[in-house]
Amino acid sequence: MSEYVAAVDQGTTGTRCMVFDRAGRVVGSAYETHEQFYPEPGWVEHDAVEIWENTVAVVRDALEAADCAGSDLAAIGVTNQRETTVLWDRETGEPVAPAIVWQDRRTTERVERLEQEGRAPEIRRRTGLEPDAYFSATKLEWLLEEADPIEPDRSGPGVRERAEAGDLAFGTIDSWLVWKLTGEHVTDVTNASRTMLFDVHELAWDDDLLAEFSVPHAVLPEVRPSSDEAEYGRTDPDGLLGAAVPVTAALGDQQAALFGQCCFEAGEAKNTYGTGSFLLCNTGTEAVESDHGLLTTVAFQRSGEAPRYALEGSVFVTGAAVEWLTDVGLVEEAAETERLARSVDSPDGVYFVPAFTGLGAPHWDGRARGTIVGMTRGTGREHLVRATLEAIAFQTRDVVEAMAADAGPVESLQVDGGAVKNSFLCRLQADALGVPVVRPEVDETTALGAAYAAGLAVGYWDDLDDLRANHRVDRTFDPDPDAAVADRYDRWLEAVERAKGWAAD
Repeated sequence: MSEYVAAVDQGTTGTRCMVFDRAGRVVGSAYETHEQFYPEPGWVEHDAVEIWENTVAVVRDALEAADCAGSDLAAIGVTNQRETTVLWDRETGEPVAPAIVWQDRRTTERVERLEQEGRAPEIRRRTGLEPDAYFSATKLEWLLEEADPIEPDRSGPGVRERAEAGDLAFGTIDSWLVWKLTGEHVTDVTNASRTMLFDVHELAWDDDLLAEFSVPHAVLPEVRPSSDEAEYGRTDPDGLLGAAVPVTAALGDQQAALFGQCCFEAGEAKNTYGTGSFLLCNTGTEAVESDHGLLTTVAFQRSGEAPRYALEGSVFVTGAAVEWLTDVGLVEEAAETERLARSVDSPDGVYFVPAFTGLGAPHWDGRARGTIVGMTRGTGREHLVRATLEAIAFQTRDVVEAMAADAGPVESLQVDGGAVKNSFLCRLQADALGVPVVRPEVDETTALGAAYAAGLAVGYWDDLDDLRANHRVDRTFDPDPDAAVADRYDRWLEAVERAKGWAAD
């Protein structure tokens, strides 16, 4: 039997490949960043070709680091930045335009028209999503209408005509990578549930929403379980891996992290701190509707089983706020934030709302913008750094408060992602929430979840109990009842109100 399972983890800022053994240990890993493009204010784009080239590089490097070959892999799983939208030519394999990233706000006015026309409640009922430029539907609609090159002598069909003829393929990044790996045009239920085109109750593309956004059926991928015994396809034995390795799983990155944290039962919750933060709570086989600004999403589905659902709170900017600190020269590297934050007892009245691309859950204000309040002449960079870390903790509390109102209190929080290496942030988070925060040994649980889903599909692991046996805790941060940070939460909410609606144009 093959020795390992590999996961491709394609994120907002880079692509990682990790190779795991049966104990869930990392035996090989590689990572490459890709460029971020900001062609206009509020626009964010990626080059899908660069992402694929980086995928090829990290897969090769991870196998080398693991001292193994493609033939040693039992299966491959894919996990990805969600909602980011790619449209490509089926024959040439070339994207027709840059990928529009989940953070992109160019379709904000389109979403506002949906609200004005009274379409929002029905969209929420069918898709579980709060209408927002965050999701794929309006991005794809924009590409179909606006992606034609400006060439006076251009002849032949335009983008929409090519799409209607079946010459183009749409997908989120999972579809793009699986197509490049196997030649098959598929997606999984978790990624489909983030497009705002998919009925999460019927588990099918919704004809009314396709009509609303003028999306032809011909561009859509086939929707499959997240962990699929039937396989999505196999890699070319003469290609990247030199072997016909089955690709058997795909999950959106946040659902993959939930799976990697072994949150398989209703009531289990995790928060992933990456570019943004995404808190998911498993609600079992029931798609719980939120009355407090959360999203209802598909958590995962295994072959032959009913889907599991989750409530999700999506925070658009957390790790990206720390990146901003380095961009403007307040810190040289992210690791410096822990030392600076510890050097002061508080932010000295400073509050930072990092709404660079609007506010997500539970506020949903696409016109909010980054705001700092409370500065004095005595404010130093250490106060701004501490305010940034507190903003991450407070944004998570915003979501936890909403989740408690919808589905009951969160008793503890599993955490993962790059930012949880910062123990000061984990401590702040526990104190802000008043519940234990649990950090695993393997903090790259997104890749681990994709590997678990892929391995289950081919029998590399027998069942969920095998995965639970692998789960190892690095540290639990218990809340300090005397911590002052929780007392600053009400003032944080006042700062949030000042950030709302700023981008009125």
